[in-house]
Amino acid sequence: MGARTKSRKRALDILFESEQRGINAVTLLEERIAVPVTQAPVNDYTQTLVRGVVEHWTVINEAIETYSRDWPLERMPAVDRALLRVAVWELVFGPDDVPESAAIAEAVGLARELSTDESPRFVNGLLSRIAEVKTTLV
Repeated sequence: MGARTKSRKRALDILFESEQRGINAVTLLEERIAVPVTQAPVNDYTQTLVRGVVEHWTVINEAIETYSRDWPLERMPAVDRALLRVAVWELVFGPDDVPESAAIAEAVGLARELSTDESPRFVNGLLSRIAEVKTTLV
């Protein structure tokens, strides 16, 4: 597993846990940095992802809500919400060296690994649509 793949998975874990615990993701991130729960420290790209998602929370959620046909954010599996937020941040606000196809493929892979049987197709379609309109979101 590549470094960015691990970073995305770790960011997804932090976003998912923060939602389950009802706390801000940056607060949880700071806890994980101060008192690690794994052998590996929280790397820079994970921090960038979590902070970026929180910074652009409203725009990201509005994009997901707007382009997910008939699926309100609150009806989506929590893991899908977390991975979509990471992927939308990468597509719209992330570094230029992350190809759209890589961000989408990583999100689809995480959906395949961690979510429902229907999630990979849903995630792929939604992120492909957001990639098409991303310049209108910033």
